[in-house]
Amino acid sequence: MVYGRSIGRSLPRLGSSSSPSYQALTSGRCSALPGLRPQALLPGLTRASWRGYASSKLNLPALDSKWREKWASAQPAAAHESAESKYILPMFPYPSGYLHLGHLRVYTIADVIARFHALQGKKVVLPMGWDAFGLPAENAAIERGINPASWTKTNIAKMKEQLDLMNGSWDWSRELATCDPSFYKHTQKIFLALHDKGLAYQAEAEVNYDPVDKTVLANEQVDTNGCSWRSGAKVEKRKLKQWFLRISEFRDSLLQDLEVLAKDEAWPERVLTMQRNWLGKSTGATVKFPVMSFNHGVNAAIEVFTSRPDTLFGVQYIALASTHPVVADLAKSDPELQAFLDTLPGLPPDSKVGYLLPHLRAVNPLAYHEATPEATKESLPVYVAPYVLGDYGEGAVMGVPGHDVRDHAFWKTHHADEPVRVVLAASEDESTTALLNEPFIDHGVMTEHSGLYKGKTSKEASEMLVTMLEAAGLAKKVEKWRLRDWLVSRQRYWGTPIPIIHCDSCGAVPVPDEQLPVELPAVDDHWAERKAGNPLESQKDWVNTSCPKCSGPAKRDTDTMDTFVDSSWYYMRFIDPHNKDAPFSAEQAKALLPVDIYIGGIEHAILHLLYSRFIYKFLMTSPLGTGEGKQAADQYEPFKRLITQGMVHGKTYIDPSNGRFLKPDEVDLSDSSNPKVVATNEPATVSYEKMSKSKYNGVDPTDVIAQHGADATRAHMLFQAPVADVLDWDEDKIVGVTRWLSRLHELVEKTALLLAGTNTTTPQAYFASASEKWDSMSPKEQAQWDADADVWRDVQKTIGSVTASYNQVYSLNTVVSDLMILTNTIVERNSATPVIRKEAVSALIRMVAPITPAFAEECWAVLNPGTESIFQSGGEGLFPVADGSEKLIQPRRQACAVQINGKVKFVAEIPKPPSVKGDELRDWIVAELLKTEEGRSKLGSLEAKKIIVVREGKLVNFVV
Repeated sequence: MVYGRSIGRSLPRLGSSSSPSYQALTSGRCSALPGLRPQALLPGLTRASWRGYASSKLNLPALDSKWREKWASAQPAAAHESAESKYILPMFPYPSGYLHLGHLRVYTIADVIARFHALQGKKVVLPMGWDAFGLPAENAAIERGINPASWTKTNIAKMKEQLDLMNGSWDWSRELATCDPSFYKHTQKIFLALHDKGLAYQAEAEVNYDPVDKTVLANEQVDTNGCSWRSGAKVEKRKLKQWFLRISEFRDSLLQDLEVLAKDEAWPERVLTMQRNWLGKSTGATVKFPVMSFNHGVNAAIEVFTSRPDTLFGVQYIALASTHPVVADLAKSDPELQAFLDTLPGLPPDSKVGYLLPHLRAVNPLAYHEATPEATKESLPVYVAPYVLGDYGEGAVMGVPGHDVRDHAFWKTHHADEPVRVVLAASEDESTTALLNEPFIDHGVMTEHSGLYKGKTSKEASEMLVTMLEAAGLAKKVEKWRLRDWLVSRQRYWGTPIPIIHCDSCGAVPVPDEQLPVELPAVDDHWAERKAGNPLESQKDWVNTSCPKCSGPAKRDTDTMDTFVDSSWYYMRFIDPHNKDAPFSAEQAKALLPVDIYIGGIEHAILHLLYSRFIYKFLMTSPLGTGEGKQAADQYEPFKRLITQGMVHGKTYIDPSNGRFLKPDEVDLSDSSNPKVVATNEPATVSYEKMSKSKYNGVDPTDVIAQHGADATRAHMLFQAPVADVLDWDEDKIVGVTRWLSRLHELVEKTALLLAGTNTTTPQAYFASASEKWDSMSPKEQAQWDADADVWRDVQKTIGSVTASYNQVYSLNTVVSDLMILTNTIVERNSATPVIRKEAVSALIRMVAPITPAFAEECWAVLNPGTESIFQSGGEGLFPVADGSEKLIQPRRQACAVQINGKVKFVAEIPKPPSVKGDELRDWIVAELLKTEEGRSKLGSLEAKKIIVVREGKLVNFVV
């Protein structure tokens, strides 16, 4: 059964799915156990009170409504003042107007973890807000002819209502929206703080410009065909004056502190690798290649950065970026070159096209050494190539086809018939034929094409070559980074206005603090007329102002900030959301930062996290963060732990004849196990794909919740896959979770009825008292003790495994499976005493509460009438902990595998052996085996030459 499945664990023997009692319980038919009366399952119940498990109707949607109403009217739980704080945060959503299953998954995970820590008595912070600025809202406003603020506000209301349906425990008193002036006032303050330190500056830059949306795009927003990610227009390259944040000042800290985040797997290794690659630190040298320009006025040398000086002997060409100064100069007098440059924006970044500069040749600096091989002394062709990036290194690369994949592909495109020079090999004796199909990209040993350096290792050769060239003024050791300063200017309306005033006399002047926020002006006519472009530029009353320094005429900056600026610090505003004077107070920062657990998708692994780390490091070293202007040792990273959840894929139906995705009305699902194409009656192909409108596999989570209830939906979502894995959404399987919850609810009702009027003690005290009477117990009392110990032993084991899974997060699916197994254990050990049954069920409800909060509240109220909410413990900590009773409840019996000549013949259950060894233990084990039916039949007449007892009687081998 789906609810009995355990990920990576096996069911207890007596509760296995093959046992008759298990099958009876899961099917709802007690008649499956001949002679077993319903009363025998739950002593003390009359026949009239018994109902089959499957017949119990648990209305989970009704419980959602009931408990959400009670939660809304209740006072928030007050944790003890000395309680540990726990800041749990899911990445906040963009208010598109609807939640999808990906939202439901990440917010379920966050709420479950938050509730778990709250039940442990911690002061939990679980806020929610809205990443409300951005181009999508602006485009929607143009499309609909409405103000983006109105559209965004409406969407926030819709999504907030949807979020409330999932039984979350959000602290709405901390709610924020980045488009609210009370928020972006502080975004502007942070910008000005950066500006004051020289970390925000303006500079001319070549940018990607979308001519349709009329805005600058980041490189990541341009697809491989050179088109805008949103409008689809061909992106243009333009030189514009832009605002940058000097993130490069923090690059060493951003790289080094990744080692801190790697400890104890606090961040996924995949994310750390992506961050390292984006920062892209490399050490090497800049090398000067002298140029022969044939009277074209080009500089005497082209500088190239390389991290592989050991490949210098293998350089066969030089390639320049389209923005290289040499190219710009030559294009002025070369119309063919200019025409080539004009085609580049439409080419993919990995294009192998190139333009051979006709009047330019380069010389390898090693050519001046007499011992250099003749091939290396030959002059080099110089190309303009789109694969060379203008903002990395020097905008020039030395082409080494024998030892670089991109260089190899480029050379083969333009010099297919010419040999590739191989100057490195894996070992000295390896063949170095010139006919090379793939480049050798590893470090190795210098070959005969390296002249005097033959036989040297890559490291030795690199150091010697750079030292030699450095002495000749042809090279210099340097360190390079892939990371570039963060371009934050956006030529659009719906974003945080940049708080700078431009004065002809004073230059760029910060807006005074008392004039913040610089609010966006109303431009309703612009939206009503559905105009594209940035309306701020035409708002004369808003743009024209006076200079804060000289009071002369000046103009406001009409750019707004990249929305990544908002999301780079929003988690810090949550800790002090109503502070009017500052983004947050140093006291609150010390109390709640950094975020303990941050949860979100892998798609944000680079930019959002990198920018957040940068802004956090800046603010924590400013008076805002510590009040001391220096970095606090424990606050150098914003997120202690990062959890990345997998995507949710939806079920798709495909017509096998043409591969077309089928619409819902094109699929016959009368037999859900055998879907057919309506048009042909042929079986449809079923697969799970990323949810999208084009694949007709989207699922509205509110519809699922309305049908099955939020708690069943939450439990199903967690149970179906580990947190980090892709979740293939199959709504049909929720029925398994629903059956389990119905069975558990009925167990709670029967346990509460059974316990009416009884006196209780703690299980630990009960077992301690019983152990003192063990020797005087009758067989019936011992059987009762066995039943009680079996249940409580499983409870203690489950507390350990479930607590570990809640803390580990990625294995939340096993929490559900463990609790399903414990439910079966309690039901099947029906002879357990009331005190054990009640405490076992109580522990089970408290362990399931983070996942199914409304259901747990209902069960808690049934089990403990008159008590407050399970989530209103006031800091005492209701989540169960192991009580130390393990030594008192060790099993009295154990399984003994019996072998004859090394082959297992049967397994018998016998008492645990006394403290004896050797022949005495052997004789005792044999005697106990002969007391069993199988032992008598298979061992009674056996004449053994030798009997070997292994593992204290858990294995016995009879040698005959």
